[in-house]
Amino acid sequence: MNMRSHQLRCIGTGERIAPEDAPHDFRDPETRELYEIEYPWSESAETSGTPHRNLPNPSALRHLWAERRDSTLPIDQSGVWRYRELLPILKDDNTATTLREGNTPLYDLPRCAKSLGLDFLLAKHQGMNPTGSFKDTGMTAALSVAVERGYEWVACASTGNTSAAMAAYAARAGLRSIVFIPEGKIAWGKLSQSMDYGAMTVQLKTDFDGCVRILAELVKRHPIYLLNSVNPYRLEGQKTPAVEMVEQLDWQVPHHVIVPGGNLANGSALGKGFAEMKHLGLIDRVPKISVIQAMGANPLFQWFTNDHKEIDPVVADTRATAIRIGNPASWRKAARIIETTNGWCEQVSESEIAFAKAQIGAEGIGCEPASAVTLAGLKKLVAQGRVESGERTVLLLTGHTLKDPEYTIDFHRGTLAMDIEEAAPFRRPPLVLDADPETVLRALDAEMKNTPVPVR
Repeated sequence: MNMRSHQLRCIGTGERIAPEDAPHDFRDPETRELYEIEYPWSESAETSGTPHRNLPNPSALRHLWAERRDSTLPIDQSGVWRYRELLPILKDDNTATTLREGNTPLYDLPRCAKSLGLDFLLAKHQGMNPTGSFKDTGMTAALSVAVERGYEWVACASTGNTSAAMAAYAARAGLRSIVFIPEGKIAWGKLSQSMDYGAMTVQLKTDFDGCVRILAELVKRHPIYLLNSVNPYRLEGQKTPAVEMVEQLDWQVPHHVIVPGGNLANGSALGKGFAEMKHLGLIDRVPKISVIQAMGANPLFQWFTNDHKEIDPVVADTRATAIRIGNPASWRKAARIIETTNGWCEQVSESEIAFAKAQIGAEGIGCEPASAVTLAGLKKLVAQGRVESGERTVLLLTGHTLKDPEYTIDFHRGTLAMDIEEAAPFRRPPLVLDADPETVLRALDAEMKNTPVPVR
């Protein structure tokens, strides 16, 4: 399936435009709806009356992708470009800018599963990407397009992870980058990355949505390529973990995939990936995809519980900085995926997020706070009877634990507000002892007599 042609399709009107005609902000000028990438073999293209008859052999694709694992070529070592037949967006794939992204582990969470009464619980840890978050999979795709089209500058608004990914890939490609970040509202671990990778880093005295507004004006006036998730090429890269996930499961499809909800492109991208695999015959069904939001940044959850046609922006307030977004750009795409896969949208409290993060950490697997909303939300879905014990569920962990170490320290020191008593045994504050062997031995003896960390 070596087809290079693609077009952009408006998700609102269905109108199609050529890639070179894309607006600077990737929104339809009339409806303000977003675009998505459509290939000749896409299901939406076939239903438009122009069917493509020469679909690839699914077994051949699986074999080809497995064979590339042994290759030493950078493009084959990428967990995104290894599946390049599913994203033919470049004229020459070998020009792709890659940091060997993807290839992230699929961990089992036996203690968390037991506490929920589940037989299977897995975590796809996208925090194991080069810059520590899932954003790398989208950035390699969209930035490669920017390079191919001759841009010298790229830009994004960010709560942290996007800025780190964009700055790293821009540096790798030799491009200049500028990031807009809400002042005082991101974790320093993320801010340090964009500075280290050489980006022009601007902290604006506003929130994320205010940063987006400033950026929209910037790209109108200068030849700067926009790399926020409104860029549909970002989603082409971000859909590949869906392929990687089922490949890691020997092509068995999980029953549920639970995703954090911030700007809402990630769930949209994964849904697109699963749908395309089913259309191409690689899998026989798609999983239910559910999106979990923090209560302080829950516009999609509110939309699902009211009768409004449009989403109502909120003033976002959560310590899970990666999802502190009150007016998500990809909300309609995400809502469509949730509805078509029969998933759900839930919200969780700050205490529920912190407790879930500690439970994941007790498995020996760290994640940033935004990732932990998946486990917190899963608890509610299990309690509501929406996830049954024998069904295999995969949590998307979107960021590395070192993205926000201050949050973890505050939890274990007891300075993070909590109203869940079961969380107390998970706290492990550092001990400050005299430098005396007997003192240390007494502390060790006391620790050995303690009850092990509970699983519930």
